[in-house]
Amino acid sequence: MTVKKKEFPYLERDISWMYFNRRILQEAMRPNVPLMERMTFLGIYSNNLDEFFRVRVASESRIVEYTDKTASREREHAKNILKQIRRLNSIYMKEYETAVHDVTQALQEKNIFLVSDTEVTPEQLQFINSYYKTKLSGSVIPIWLSAVKSLDSDNDENIYLAIKAHKQDSRNTVDYAFLELPVNIYGRFIRLPDRDGKCYLIYLDDVIRCCLPLVFEGLDFKTFEAYAFKFTRDAEMEIDNDLRNGTLQKISKGVKSRKRGEPLRVIYDSRMPKDLLRRVLRKLDLDKLDTVLDGGRYQNHKDLMKFPDCDRHDLKYPSWPSVLKKELDGADSLLHKIQQKDRFIHVPYHSFDSFIRVLQEAAISKQVRSIKITLYRLAKDSKVVKALIGAARNGKKVTVVIELLARFDEESNIKWSKKMQDAGIKVYFGVEGLKVHSKITHIEMKTGSDIACISTGNFHEGNARTYTDCMLMTASPRLVKEVNMVFDFIEKPYTPIKFRELLVSPNEMKKKFISLINDEIKNKKAGKPAYIKVKINHITDEVIIEKLYEASRNGVNIDLIVRGNCSIVTGVPGVSDNIRIHGIIDRYLEHARIFVFAAGGEEKVFIGSADWMPRNLDHRIEVITPIYDPEIKEEMKRIVDFGLADTMQGRIVEGKGSNEFWNYPGEKPFRSQEALYNYYSTTDK
Repeated sequence: MTVKKKEFPYLERDISWMYFNRRILQEAMRPNVPLMERMTFLGIYSNNLDEFFRVRVASESRIVEYTDKTASREREHAKNILKQIRRLNSIYMKEYETAVHDVTQALQEKNIFLVSDTEVTPEQLQFINSYYKTKLSGSVIPIWLSAVKSLDSDNDENIYLAIKAHKQDSRNTVDYAFLELPVNIYGRFIRLPDRDGKCYLIYLDDVIRCCLPLVFEGLDFKTFEAYAFKFTRDAEMEIDNDLRNGTLQKISKGVKSRKRGEPLRVIYDSRMPKDLLRRVLRKLDLDKLDTVLDGGRYQNHKDLMKFPDCDRHDLKYPSWPSVLKKELDGADSLLHKIQQKDRFIHVPYHSFDSFIRVLQEAAISKQVRSIKITLYRLAKDSKVVKALIGAARNGKKVTVVIELLARFDEESNIKWSKKMQDAGIKVYFGVEGLKVHSKITHIEMKTGSDIACISTGNFHEGNARTYTDCMLMTASPRLVKEVNMVFDFIEKPYTPIKFRELLVSPNEMKKKFISLINDEIKNKKAGKPAYIKVKINHITDEVIIEKLYEASRNGVNIDLIVRGNCSIVTGVPGVSDNIRIHGIIDRYLEHARIFVFAAGGEEKVFIGSADWMPRNLDHRIEVITPIYDPEIKEEMKRIVDFGLADTMQGRIVEGKGSNEFWNYPGEKPFRSQEALYNYYSTTDK
């Protein structure tokens, strides 16, 4: 499944993504993972797949549909990618259905029963009918299929029932309808009354099936059939130069045959009668490039992420309360502590409240003149924004750069932007042509050193509970000065600014990374220590990959921890013999970006917001900072080394999708996230 690019092995990003998402599915299939967590992984897998089809598959489909002769090569390439995606999706879908069945059966052994409409007792049916009359009635509105031209205007975030309604008249009249399940209001699962110490749940789908006589009351229908289906829309053309450099810009303007929002993947209950299926598909206006899959009785398994826990905490991961670092606790000023010495937190192991407290102190301290911050995603009830609004009301000059194009968070970001502007905060909406993805804060003091915070992840309380991210808090003048320069660059983009300490894209980040890799090659040839250790989310940039292959050929040991997309193919003789890649899937989502270079024995360590992808290195404003504090350096190296030693959750990423676990003979089983939590719980309390 590799495609030759510039004469070196390169696994297409979208195929590598399919391998990554399967690692999540495999976690849901592991018997040693708590049952409720397996349900969550099933939901994550399904939700990921929806977004993947909505964006990535949509982009490839548009390329195929572009008829300009100058794009024939790109069109054939996209066809090949879509073919591989469909093949893998078909295989993984069968595995997924098996996993759902196995988890459901295992829950029954723990006295948790997910019953269908055909399994409910008379008492349960009475409860369901009452539930419909008191809550659901009025929220369930069938639409006759004959009354609509298409389903283009309907919501692909939800699940639908296609209904075949029968009248017992002389003509055996049949009519066809569909309805949208009100999941956003009532949730996907309804808890029925417990009985004999057993918990009973039912899909909202089946509640509606039970109540179809009430839904169609007064219309003289006698029997009903109802089958689930879902569809995924073409969300947008993803123009980040990750598909084909340059061509996408032209294609996105030239394609007229597919308007935004058309369905491109449909999954339906395989038992749906052909006459009903035919009518549904006709209303979805599909073409030969779209994916139509027959599935099980239930669709939209992303709802499994919110599966009721039935008060069974024994079926979930044991609680790991975030550690409030001792050095950041107490009544003393955190701003003063940061001025004395660099500090760091590693969420969610460490409490994100430490950063919130920094902002809150800055908001009320009379020693603070101004606050600048970049925001990419914001929590629903953001304490970060509340602190910034408080600062503005206290007379501080507050500047916020908020990225309105943070995919799937646009609406939330717009809402918060208006509130901040109303409070007197100066709000910048990113930079035209450059998505602002850096995670930086600058606090200007009236007395003493200014302060900067540089993070690998969003300033988002919700993410900080599930995403592993590192944050440096520093008063180092050489770093703080350049963080402030980044804000100057955002306000006046494309102006020539020279960064000596920070690695900033799109300025010279890629060039500096290439230089760092070149240094390792030179040091290896000179007999000096030479190695590269990186923890990152994605690696797809061709220039970086080719340089890593060159380093490998020259004997540089390269150890990578890559969560998602990875276009490197390992184990290719004479090319990637010295590259090892780990993919970790566990209770937390691995998100921190950490870069370690041997540098001839004087190790260089960096953290920041950028992955090794074209979009991050060439088309976004990203910031990577060096770590100078010796203690924090060791902490960053520990995080990477623990990940590389993980044999319980770390899988081999080699470019073939086998996803086998790493195994080190003679070594005890090792789980990096658990080891890190235990370490921080011991040393930082």
